[in-house]
Amino acid sequence: MSEPRQGRYDDIARRWLALVERRQQHFIELSKTGRWQHYYTHAEFLDEMRKVLRVRHQWAAIAGELPHDVVAANGQVVSLSELPQSRRDHAERQPAANGAGATTAATHPD
Repeated sequence: MSEPRQGRYDDIARRWLALVERRQQHFIELSKTGRWQHYYTHAEFLDEMRKVLRVRHQWAAIAGELPHDVVAANGQVVSLSELPQSRRDHAERQPAANGAGATTAATHPD
């Protein structure tokens, strides 16, 4: 099989993805240290984290990266490997959510 052709903007998309991933790491650091409480309310921080994850998935899709996470119907992002096999199979069959490169998993009891 032939390799996918490099688009003229692939390098730019990868750089934007790297920038968003740095922002994601910053939010993870804020979360681990508790410093987020100096800048955000709990609801604001969760909203900002969701935005960062959504934008990361969008740039990953543009850059041609495979999503490593799945966005559950409740908006929570989890690793595909953390889902039970039945939900993982279902999630992998779903189209990308909002063109973001993430997969939306239906919520149902396991």
